[in-house]
Amino acid sequence: MGVYSSGVMLYRFVNGELQVMLIHPGGPFWAKKDEGVWSIPKGIVEAGEDPRDAAKREFHEETGFIVDGGLIDLGEIKQPSRKIVRVFAVEQDIDISGIESNLFSLEWPPKSGNIHEFPEVDRGGWFDVHDARIKLQKGQVGFLDRLMEKLGYIP
Repeated sequence: MGVYSSGVMLYRFVNGELQVMLIHPGGPFWAKKDEGVWSIPKGIVEAGEDPRDAAKREFHEETGFIVDGGLIDLGEIKQPSRKIVRVFAVEQDIDISGIESNLFSLEWPPKSGNIHEFPEVDRGGWFDVHDARIKLQKGQVGFLDRLMEKLGYIP
């Protein structure tokens, strides 16, 4: 089996409009990129780990928040990278200004010998369906469609 990831897509309704919470990857490579690079908080499922538990763990590691509530299974989608991603959704509102991510080390600039720590996630955002389609990585847009279908939401 290839790489298998699991994540949580938060959603909320504001004035009857569906919004989803997405994260922007941290680090210098992504700093000036926006459209098509945002993601659903997700990460690797460890051997023997339940995908729901992995999704909740990864959400906490990438945002600092704990998922509260029952999870809606949105299924799996094979990504362009061949990674398989499984996503769960939950209706929960968080203040994205409080996002705190774990860190990773990277040599920057490349071949400089200087190692720096960067947050895995540098920010989060709430997006309506239209904007989420633009912001999301191409391989994850299908989860947005599945969420709308499960909720019976028509924009």
